Amino acid sequence: MTLNVWLLLGAAIVIAAIASVRVAHRSGLPSLLLFLAFGLLLGESGLGIPFDNPELAQQIGLTALAVILAEGGLTTNWTHVRSAVPIALILATLGVTVSIFVVALAVFGLLDMSLQGALIIGAVLASTDAAAVFSVLRRLPLPPRLAGILEAESGFNDAPTVIAVALLSNVSAHMPGPGTFILETGYELLVGAAIGLAVGPAGAFALRRVALPASGLYPIAVLALTFVAYGGAALLHGSGFLAVYLTALILGNSRLPHRAATRGFAEGAAWLAQIGLFVMLGLLASPPEMPSAIVPGLIAGTVLVLLARPISVMLSVLVARLARLGKVNLREQAFLSWAGLRGAVPIVLATIPWAAGVAGSKLIFNLVFVIVMVFTLVQGPTLPFVARRLGVAAPSEAHDLEVESAPLEELNADLLQIKVPPGSQLHGVEIFELRLPSGAAITLVVREGKSFVPSGTTQIMENDQLLVVATAACRDQVERRMRAVSRRGKLAGWYGERGVE
Repeated sequence: MTLNVWLLLGAAIVIAAIASVRVAHRSGLPSLLLFLAFGLLLGESGLGIPFDNPELAQQIGLTALAVILAEGGLTTNWTHVRSAVPIALILATLGVTVSIFVVALAVFGLLDMSLQGALIIGAVLASTDAAAVFSVLRRLPLPPRLAGILEAESGFNDAPTVIAVALLSNVSAHMPGPGTFILETGYELLVGAAIGLAVGPAGAFALRRVALPASGLYPIAVLALTFVAYGGAALLHGSGFLAVYLTALILGNSRLPHRAATRGFAEGAAWLAQIGLFVMLGLLASPPEMPSAIVPGLIAGTVLVLLARPISVMLSVLVARLARLGKVNLREQAFLSWAGLRGAVPIVLATIPWAAGVAGSKLIFNLVFVIVMVFTLVQGPTLPFVARRLGVAAPSEAHDLEVESAPLEELNADLLQIKVPPGSQLHGVEIFELRLPSGAAITLVVREGKSFVPSGTTQIMENDQLLVVATAACRDQVERRMRAVSRRGKLAGWYGERGVE
């Protein structure tokens, strides 16, 4: 085909994928299933486009995952997940290890696979998928700490699983012993963490002090910084994924110019990466070979969902409780077990042993593909129902405030844009009753498309957009006060509500 034909086909696929997101949003399905279906329709069993290059798929897949992880870090609110990080880290390390061995033992015993193949399957399936988790869970009214555990876990656990799959797929050497595995994994994670914790603050410092000639350059610079971290960690044989996520997390929670535009750009880049990644993986799959993988895939997937994931959650929570890092009740543990969604990450990881020439690796890829398709179809749409049945959903609570800020550097102040969500206790509160600090003022209200300058007695209404000018010193206090009133009303202080996320 000519370049113009490829461009036309690519644009048509992207537009169709964007339209399908609406269907996925209404049904509760992760959009990855529809994108994978597009790839299958375009492949050799559909329109006949050939693609059978696991090495290229692996490189494209890992790059796309880095973009998706960067968006996850940039859009994660640190105050939202801070208290959940200790448990999330245990789930991403101990939990991953437990899951690998439980699945490997079951596959080794039930499916008569080699020990190496069984361990690879366990490692490939150990990681929850950031894109799938973010796309589904951010629409559920979950307690902030529970949602934070799942989000942080999906951001952190890619790194150890990639390391594990790469080590186990090394056919030029014997399988690493436990000591070697722990040392190599620890080294790569430490290097990745060090790079991310260095690039993130340095990048934020530079972006706050360098006046770029166009606002559109700031989002590009932020995304480029995440790949500086990825490439730097990879060159030092560290975990590029951990470096990307930490860098993005730091940058996304720093006071940067044009932060709202940066988040929008990152979300768009992540959507494009998801569409390209899932369509490519659908092209790589061979539907005629899938029937033979259905039964073993269902067996391995059932073990993963009903045995390995619950055990890994239970042991991780137990360790966190013994170490006094936090408690998770039984209902929340059950939801954590069911909400460990698998998506593109396991399929991409399954290309690593295939590209390395591991015996039986094509069967592993097909098996993982079946597991992701079937169990995502089962788990994704049922999450709202499961959350309600377990009593961990909070449908009566108002969605939290959305706050965007644009720094006014010369004035050492911020311009906050606050959207008042339906059900917020801000509804009916007069502006003087907010008792904002002296360094802050509501300067404009946008209501039903019309804007006006409010007075002290102006009542705030649902769906209003408020523009608040606040000095840098009181900006956090303003956010906390607005959040507290939104949750408990103008007497929030009497109820002990402090607006902490």
